[in-house]
Amino acid sequence: MKGTAITIDVSKIRRFLQQIGILSRTFATLVISTFLFFIILNLASYAQSKMNQAPISSMKGLAATVSYSFFWDMLGLEVPHLIQDDKPSVLSQHNALGFLFRLVTDINPLDPKTLLAHEIPGLGNDSSFLLRKGQGNELAAEPQDYMPANEVKSDKQKPSKVVEILPIASPVKINPATPAPSSKPASASVTVSKNNVVLIYHSHNRESWVPELGIKDPDKAYDEKINITLVGKRLAQDLKDLGIGAVDYSTDYTSAEKGFKFTYSYKYSAKTVREAFAANPAIQYVFDIHRDSQNRDLTTKTINGKNYAQVLFIIGQKNPNWELNEQFATKIHEGMEQKMPGISRGIWGKSAHDGNAEYNQSLSPNNILIEIGGPYNTIEECNRTIDLLSHVIADLYLDAVKVDGTLGVIAKK
Repeated sequence: MKGTAITIDVSKIRRFLQQIGILSRTFATLVISTFLFFIILNLASYAQSKMNQAPISSMKGLAATVSYSFFWDMLGLEVPHLIQDDKPSVLSQHNALGFLFRLVTDINPLDPKTLLAHEIPGLGNDSSFLLRKGQGNELAAEPQDYMPANEVKSDKQKPSKVVEILPIASPVKINPATPAPSSKPASASVTVSKNNVVLIYHSHNRESWVPELGIKDPDKAYDEKINITLVGKRLAQDLKDLGIGAVDYSTDYTSAEKGFKFTYSYKYSAKTVREAFAANPAIQYVFDIHRDSQNRDLTTKTINGKNYAQVLFIIGQKNPNWELNEQFATKIHEGMEQKMPGISRGIWGKSAHDGNAEYNQSLSPNNILIEIGGPYNTIEECNRTIDLLSHVIADLYLDAVKVDGTLGVIAKK
């Protein structure tokens, strides 16, 4: 009787076992990597809680790397009602690849200028992202920064008219829920001392307005006399009338700085801030007053039949302690909105590897950049907003004095 021969292909078995081994190692690697990822994530969350940083700070950091529309569409992936059916999503394959490329290289494929931004100071733009939305615009319009045409050559411009700092004919109307402002000190129990506690200055001191200069091109709305410093003087005078010591520095950097370059504006104004601190050691609040470069419909609000230049707050995230400056800006933003809803366009953060994005704000936690209106507003519209802003600042300061008497700049009667 013959036996049955069984042939075994050892090579096939060996290949099968090798494949199982590879799959097992791959699976084990994925499991271990996932495990390590969650351990690192938990450790990061624990460290963040120990540093007293809310998770929203991380979201703000992410928002700094993407456009507002891109970030909004990212949220729409999880919250469907945020998706706007009438607008195409920016999360296309083209945009996603562009975002990843920009995230890794900090170069925008659609903006050739970013290729040179690392080598040429001031060429890099500051990326804007919304920190706190105001009621002023349904669409959160980011601030626009434009360099003057051919730098600043307004020395040769002849102003079309002389502008004086005059009181507005119609008084500011405040929300009925809040007391009406008074030209007298904000509190009858205090009187201002000789100390100046508020510093007002202007990094872009020649920013002006198309209607006031009688021109049409907003890129040329820069002037050595009719400019944003008039608004700063108005704010300083308002604060003094309210019993708050204020000093306004209106240095004309174009003529004061040898070899002036617009891109070095914040370098020049930093010296102004330090000089002001040395001369006025009681300074607590610091405001760099600008005007935006957006169109009129995005910088103007009609309230109670009057046009107001809207206010916008800028926080530079190159400042390592920018959260403190944001907290200060939030108090003023909320105060403005409480007194006159819709007056504020919100608080915007700015982040850049090669732009400014610091704005001298590391010199003081109570230092913020405020934009009043835009090139198409008028001085009268700006002054209406300034009159309201002065009351908010005065209220904020006097409340701080009541809580912390160590400021020592208000003398009681």
